[in-house]
Amino acid sequence: HDNWIQMVGFKVGATKELYSHFTGKLDTQEKFEAKRLEMAQNVWALMERTDSRECRHCHKSSAMVLEKQANRARVQHEDAEKEGKTCIDCHKGIAHKPVHKELEKEQEESGEQSFTL
Repeated sequence: HDNWIQMVGFKVGATKELYSHFTGKLDTQEKFEAKRLEMAQNVWALMERTDSRECRHCHKSSAMVLEKQANRARVQHEDAEKEGKTCIDCHKGIAHKPVHKELEKEQEESGEQSFTL
């Protein structure tokens, strides 16, 4: 990791869910599920602000061997690089798959373009 202080800070910030569990805000599966999309959206917003820093610790664009990727992935990564997109612009839900249906419904209602994995 390039900056372990930022990484540790991100991990410590993620422990808010533990606090919420122990204080009763998210102490049941039902309460957690009701807040799942909101929590995922908070993480996505953070990742947009940090240019997906947490992804790029391991998945740097400069380390990608585009020639070894499937044609579709290669083209999408090249386009994303040209357009200045960050990982989370296309990979929403990659670590929060249970929110896919909720996110797709929300995007349909708002007319927003859906994400890809």
